[in-house]
Amino acid sequence: MSNKKYSQINLFVRSLLFSTFSLVTITLYSFLCVFSLILPLRYRHLIIRCYLRAYIYALKKICHIDYKIEGLENIPRDRNGIVLCKHQSTWETMLLPTIFHDPAVIVKQELMWIPFFGWGLAVSDPIAINRKNKSSAMQQIIEKGRKRLQDGRWVLVFPEGTRVAYGEVGHYKLGGARLATATGYPVVPVAHNAGRFWPRRKFIKRPGTIRVVIGPLIETNGRSAEEVLALAKNWIEETVLKLDQ
Repeated sequence: MSNKKYSQINLFVRSLLFSTFSLVTITLYSFLCVFSLILPLRYRHLIIRCYLRAYIYALKKICHIDYKIEGLENIPRDRNGIVLCKHQSTWETMLLPTIFHDPAVIVKQELMWIPFFGWGLAVSDPIAINRKNKSSAMQQIIEKGRKRLQDGRWVLVFPEGTRVAYGEVGHYKLGGARLATATGYPVVPVAHNAGRFWPRRKFIKRPGTIRVVIGPLIETNGRSAEEVLALAKNWIEETVLKLDQ
């Protein structure tokens, strides 16, 4: 698909159709999420996964953006942990919950107040952090994250904090690594090049195949948070550089 040439008008129309699909379905999905709050968490996550798979499928059919995952064998079947993922676009936030078991995402508390989007986020029982109280933000991450991990859930962290343009490296924050070293749970790094096809803050989406690579487990016992973050960052950024070579 990536070798075929598309005109700018064609790409605009496809992107417009997908944006319309997103707006309509996310609005309907958010109301479904509200009603699903009466269900146990595992059933709510089942609904979430079904919607996300449909969303990614629609992206493939409308915008011709497919994906390929490598390294699935690196996800342990008998353990959970913290996922540290490169953050280039909206796309990876949609894919990761379909791969990792009932994940809890670390998010800013104010995101939960956004109509429709926030409702869908709240139903997944994320780790919502009040960043206004900076002195306790890290403690909130550790306390809430520990509980989610002990419940057998994965914790998803985008250590760059915000979407970074394709080809650039953001500032990696220590939050996820500190949670890992404080709890003893392992880290799984994830690299991808989604920003090449769905760029941040861009309307036009470009056809092609996103490559996702799940890295080897990083054990955290006996390591500092700084060491764990450095290992994850180096692997992620080195892998991202190789994806398009």
